[in-house]
Amino acid sequence: MTWLIRKGLTFIFYPCIPYERNEFPDAGNHYNCPIVTSYAENIKNNIDELADGSIDFFSPFLSFENMGILEKRLIEEFEGKYHIPAAEISAAVRKAWKELENAREDMMRKGEETLSYLKETGRRGIVLAGRPYHIDPEINHGIPELIASYGIAVFTEDSICHLYGVERPLMVMDQWMYHSRLYAAANFVKTREDLDLIQLNSFGCGLDAVTTDQVNDILSNSGKIYTCLKIDEVNNLGAARIRVRSLISALRVREQKAVCRSIVSSSYERIVFTEEMRKTYTILCPQMSPIHFDLIEPAFRASGFQLEVLPDSDKTAIDTGLKYVNNDACYPSLVVVGQIMTAILSGRYNPEKLAVIVTQTGGGCRASNYIGFIRRALCKAGYPDIPVISMNLSGLEKNPGFRITPRLAVKGLYGLVFGDIFLRALYRMRPYEKVPGAADRLHEKWKKRCQEFLSSAHASHRRFVRLCKEIIEDFDRLPIYENLKKPRVGVVGEILVKFSPSANNHIVDLLEAEGAEAVVPDLMDFLLYCFKNNEFKADYLGKKRSSARKGRLGIKALEWLRKPAVKAFERSLHFVPPGNIDKMGDMASRFVSLGNQTGEGWFLTGEMLELIENGVHNIVCTQPFGCLPNHVVGKGVIKELRRVYPKSNVVAIDYDPGASEVNQLNRLKLMLATAYRDLGGWRKIRRQDFPYPVFGRFAYSRTLDIGKSCRLIFRSCMFWRRQVCVLKLVVLARGDAGGWVGCLFGMGGVG
Repeated sequence: MTWLIRKGLTFIFYPCIPYERNEFPDAGNHYNCPIVTSYAENIKNNIDELADGSIDFFSPFLSFENMGILEKRLIEEFEGKYHIPAAEISAAVRKAWKELENAREDMMRKGEETLSYLKETGRRGIVLAGRPYHIDPEINHGIPELIASYGIAVFTEDSICHLYGVERPLMVMDQWMYHSRLYAAANFVKTREDLDLIQLNSFGCGLDAVTTDQVNDILSNSGKIYTCLKIDEVNNLGAARIRVRSLISALRVREQKAVCRSIVSSSYERIVFTEEMRKTYTILCPQMSPIHFDLIEPAFRASGFQLEVLPDSDKTAIDTGLKYVNNDACYPSLVVVGQIMTAILSGRYNPEKLAVIVTQTGGGCRASNYIGFIRRALCKAGYPDIPVISMNLSGLEKNPGFRITPRLAVKGLYGLVFGDIFLRALYRMRPYEKVPGAADRLHEKWKKRCQEFLSSAHASHRRFVRLCKEIIEDFDRLPIYENLKKPRVGVVGEILVKFSPSANNHIVDLLEAEGAEAVVPDLMDFLLYCFKNNEFKADYLGKKRSSARKGRLGIKALEWLRKPAVKAFERSLHFVPPGNIDKMGDMASRFVSLGNQTGEGWFLTGEMLELIENGVHNIVCTQPFGCLPNHVVGKGVIKELRRVYPKSNVVAIDYDPGASEVNQLNRLKLMLATAYRDLGGWRKIRRQDFPYPVFGRFAYSRTLDIGKSCRLIFRSCMFWRRQVCVLKLVVLARGDAGGWVGCLFGMGGVG
């Protein structure tokens, strides 16, 4: 991109493609990966030469689902803005689409010719399976030539994937088009004695945690050898050469021993949760947000489900997750699977009367495949008969014993609204409470009342409205230090890491211990974001208008449900009411397109902007290490946010089983140092925070000029321990360092 800019180009067309061609109609979907989808968004927000507007960087969201959708969108984008006639655009699209089909046919024909060559000569072939960009010699580092040097024919996965269908359903959710090619190629390879497969896996490609397991299963279950080569920017073929030689040697040994193998179907038959199971089975639900899920459990139990929300994760659960999940999978999947497997292996439950439930969005994020990770872990642990229930609104999987009835939906949403109220009220008041523990006690009091309400046979809406009003009013009356100023720090990011205390290393408690106030946006907003996405899909990606109408209806229903809480917050003295999802979308669209819908998508950017607009300039963006969507809509927008909002103080913190808590803490403290400097007020510094002795239990520091600093030094002199003179000072200096300075002087000089 920089090379193009230096060539003096004034127009660059770089479209974002969330949907690829639908080459496998029976697959779950045909997404591109989040990074391929939004490369252009990252470029736009992080290359300085594009910021001044001198270059027209044009990056519309387009769908390759079929030629008609693509043609319609290109006409919409180019006819009005660039005055290119619609007929000319249509003719170009048809020619290009035909050429794309011809190129695919040429590739498939060449694959068939090479297979005939192998049959005639008795040679072997290896399918070098990966992404399209792995064809680039700069990326594959000459691995195809290395394999060919051993007299082995090299195939790409798309040259033979049309020769054998994928035996579905798979254990994973087959929703990325290029992944579907891998599965089809692996299914074909398992039927051939003269073919084997090597999968290329780029370092940091999170989606390959899904594909590598599935391709391995397809091949290994049919007695084939699976080989995966991890490649990155290091141009060193030593390790790859060893792996390829090992594979060739193993194949020769198999030929000599005439190893017999049987071809096994790759399809996975899931265990269905039946109506009979509903009456007697305990359903385990992984914990995500204790403040919300403590209220979800009674709602499910009142609807006839023996649901048990698991306790928040600990180190043991995460270690268990590492044991049962591909370690390249994202951190939240390790947490979720770790919670479930720890509970099952504890012996507290009868595995013959046990089920698991997990949400499934159906989006392009790895989160849609958590259900596959859970099933794989259960099979690995010897519990393949435990049913896993998918809780979704997309119709992905049907279970006769689990249906979201209107009664269950309303009670569950009541619990969600109560949880959001506690989230806003508790975190707003607790840092300023006059009586330590008063806010927590108030929370416990109202939590019990809400649980009783949700457990009742008839939870009336009138009673719900009254509870919302009473909770907010009670918290609003809590005695606090009204004049105490503390930096407010927003917490956003990947949904599980943001809300789960164990996953984010108790970031809210940490911020409060450091003298800050944590501001965490509502969980309900994520549901509103999911509904709003349907409008963009219908407007720009060729989806049905009926889905947009359903999305708007869902938004209205959720807004109506939380309206009592919004009104009570508006009447309060201390609280800010929740924002509007449409306004949040408008703010986010200034930085990223609303087509960014993978994971938290544009919603994450919108949350940061809403916090900034509400005066919360200090923000922690919590994200799993290697979270692909966050590279675009989290970390990827921080630079542009700082340019547009110079006061914004945003820090991105990665969370992972191997992440250093010390590094996370250091990044938080640096952010807080800037927050205190910008606050310009008094800061309470605890003894354990200060590297030198200080007078009394606390030292107070304020922004001072040099003259005041000198006067403070001389006033603070005294003798300590016989003949040693100690000058002790705490200064909060408004300088480049932006932090406190501690000085200790002794008789021998500066200590």
